[in-house]
Amino acid sequence: MTLDKISIGQEATIVQVGGEGELRCRFLDMGLIPRTKVKVRKMAPMGDPIEIELRGYELTIRKEDAQKIEVKV
Repeated sequence: MTLDKISIGQEATIVQVGGEGELRCRFLDMGLIPRTKVKVRKMAPMGDPIEIELRGYELTIRKEDAQKIEVKV
């Protein structure tokens, strides 16, 4: 399952971070690393962007980027 499929208020754990090159490094720099718990806080009406909470802060990412992050509920 990918991060964009999680419902608002639901928690999940990151299993794998996709993307290539600079994009993957950016994800890792933002704290999106395997075994990190994330919670979907808000979602825009059309589903893009998505606001998530992790490690005590909120982060907003595009739906396209969220599709590259594999999670388990």
